[in-house]
Amino acid sequence: MSDKVFKISIATPERALFDGEASSLIAPGKSGYFGVLVDHAPLIAILGPGKITIKRGAAGDTTFDCRSAGILEVLKNNVSILVDDAEMVR
Repeated sequence: MSDKVFKISIATPERALFDGEASSLIAPGKSGYFGVLVDHAPLIAILGPGKITIKRGAAGDTTFDCRSAGILEVLKNNVSILVDDAEMVR
């Protein structure tokens, strides 16, 4: 994977779903989908139901079906996502 990556962790109250690196992320915000890239400005966003897509270069994409509201934080190339209910699709 290229050196242009950031760290992502996704968790529910019951378990950790993902912990790894990505080159980009697409998430379902309350007002619509938005993207996160390397060196993104600090951000806290409310998530709505929808697909979370993690682009991982040669490793391919990883997608989660987020079935409930959640919160996303971006800080210093670390993205933390907390959701009530989500499951990996692929």
